[in-house]
Amino acid sequence: MNASATVTRRFPIGAELQQRGSGTHFRVWAPKSQTTSVVWWAAGETSETARVTPLSSEENGYSSGTIVEASAGARYKLRLNGGDFPDPASRFQPEGVHGPSEIIDPGAFQWSDPNWRGVAREGQVLYEMHIGTFTQEGTWNAAQEQLPELARIGITVIEVMPVADFPGAFGWGYDGVHLFAPTRAYGRPDDFRAFVDAAHRAGIGVILDVVYNHFGPDGNYLPQFSDHYFSKAHTSEWGDAPNFDGEGSVPVREFVLTNAAYWIKEFHLDGLRLDATQQIFDDSPRHIIADIVLAARQSAGARSVYLVGENEPQHAKLVRPSLQGGYDLDALWNDDLHHSAYVALTGNTEAYYSDYAGSPQEFISAAKWGYLFQGQYYRWQKARRGLPALDVGPSNFVTFLENHDQIANSLRGGRLHEMANPALLRALTAFVLLAPGTPMLFQGQEFGATNPFFYFADHTPELAVMVREGRQKFLAQFPSVAAAVSDTLPPPPDGEETFRRCKLDFRERETNAPVYRLHVDLLQLRRDDPVFRVPKKRGVDGAVLGVNTFLLRYFGEADDDRLVLVNLGREWQGDSVPEPLLAPPEDRQWSMIFSTEDVPYAGHGTPRVEEKGAWRLPAHATVVMRGIRCKDAS
Repeated sequence: MNASATVTRRFPIGAELQQRGSGTHFRVWAPKSQTTSVVWWAAGETSETARVTPLSSEENGYSSGTIVEASAGARYKLRLNGGDFPDPASRFQPEGVHGPSEIIDPGAFQWSDPNWRGVAREGQVLYEMHIGTFTQEGTWNAAQEQLPELARIGITVIEVMPVADFPGAFGWGYDGVHLFAPTRAYGRPDDFRAFVDAAHRAGIGVILDVVYNHFGPDGNYLPQFSDHYFSKAHTSEWGDAPNFDGEGSVPVREFVLTNAAYWIKEFHLDGLRLDATQQIFDDSPRHIIADIVLAARQSAGARSVYLVGENEPQHAKLVRPSLQGGYDLDALWNDDLHHSAYVALTGNTEAYYSDYAGSPQEFISAAKWGYLFQGQYYRWQKARRGLPALDVGPSNFVTFLENHDQIANSLRGGRLHEMANPALLRALTAFVLLAPGTPMLFQGQEFGATNPFFYFADHTPELAVMVREGRQKFLAQFPSVAAAVSDTLPPPPDGEETFRRCKLDFRERETNAPVYRLHVDLLQLRRDDPVFRVPKKRGVDGAVLGVNTFLLRYFGEADDDRLVLVNLGREWQGDSVPEPLLAPPEDRQWSMIFSTEDVPYAGHGTPRVEEKGAWRLPAHATVVMRGIRCKDAS
């Protein structure tokens, strides 16, 4: 070990190659051990040839040192208290979460995106992707091949489900234990970099779903390094909560903040999606979420990054500016809109759908105000839900009909098209993709994928039994699911066949061509139409026209308005409608520019919607109209 050489580090923890072949510098927080050593062997060697190199102790429980002979590709573990463990900040685990860490050279990859400016908040269309099931191969390289097509249809940002290394051969990724190591299940770290680089060439940003509210139960060696990694005051729904505010929390905060910066800087990611932020507990004067946001933005330099949060209790504080006491996130997932749409599409009002009617007024309110529950009593939880968010802009809400959780929270992991009237699904698809929020599609939704999306996790036999029982207990909140649970349904999360059945088949882009065309045309309309592309704050209003019928009026510049008519029921007719939002701007008349009932979308055709002042809207349809100047206007 060479202790006198000049050390340069990009991040405060982990193994980092030094300049000009001067070895690798290691740094780890391990206050639980009196001495810490690196047990390492060169690339091409085996653990039987391992050398043991002690690290020097620093203050506050850190140990560090440079091993001149250690280069990229070398594998190592950290020895403390008589045991050998993977590096908590490992950059890659080629043999899985229990195996040795590998020294990675992040400078070996040649980026081609120096002019990429990042992702702004406005004008985005998100696409949630699970790399392991997005393609049959389940790799970064295979997913990369699909990027040009995603760009062509109008996707601007891919939201990748968690990739921090997790146990087993497959999983959702929310039980990750190596936060800095992209899982070997999808390829090597440079394959991830190549995916991001290719996405940028295609004009698509990439953000990563990260889990800072808990660690997985298998392969979590953090307690071997310190007793302070986990909170003594807080417990998450999934086990021990990270310690962000108690004794010894400063290095824990550093660990997570470094991780956020690491993904942005070393993988050129365009942002993060923070999982279950309500389970990130911190009673510090400044919440760790605010610091995560700051760390991510600082690491991006001149690039813009896009930061999204999931927050079940619906606290708009997360997207408010820091000057207003907020955390500066760009957007929050809007479950309320999903729940209303699900009820309208399926008629199912079980469990957490029980407080929604799927009514026209709910859709109007969601378009105007984002969250539907902003402090009212919520019967399902027997408490008030949400906090006021009337000041929050439309782009601060991510809206969707499907996501990984909601598809999997059913007996058969079913897609909405398997449960809903096709025409009604087309109508609400148009509503969401043109609504003022930031729309998100779940992989395969755009072409009506027929494969399910189950919960799957490749755990040890003992854990698998617990996960299976826990999953069945969770689904039991739905009485219909509880009544149907059997030995075969839902399929076991640890079954390889469960995982395999979730893989997409891109041939369905052709076999389900009408569905695909509907999504492509709607995304093009959103992208090309100046009124839909960047909705103005408070730039939309709405009115209920009937029991199942409503309108949204989008106000454009110079009276260039758009009218979106949505009918969730039988054909609607109106001869004299006392609703001012239905009136065209002065010296203009409404002209239809889009209908979900058009024949190319497997519809039955759309007759003239307005004629001589009388209105006729097809059943289960959404029609878009634009005001054009009257030929005889004086």
